Amino acid sequence: MRTILAVTQVIVSVVIIILILLQERSAGLSGIFGGGGDSSFYQTRRGMEKIIFSATIALAIIFLGLAVAQLLI
Repeated sequence: MRTILAVTQVIVSVVIIILILLQERSAGLSGIFGGGGDSSFYQTRRGMEKIIFSATIALAIIFLGLAVAQLLI
């Protein structure tokens, strides 16, 4: 059971890394220092960007749940 949890946790973490890298670059720390170009105003997330953002949050919650489950087993 521990092996299944560990492998699942590794897979989820790799997918989270990929989703974070797919997100818009100007939304991060570079946007604070003016690296965002003309995107200095607030934009709502639409389409694929919203799906990637929501999936990242969902997978982070799943990752946290897997970590807690691995501690308890």
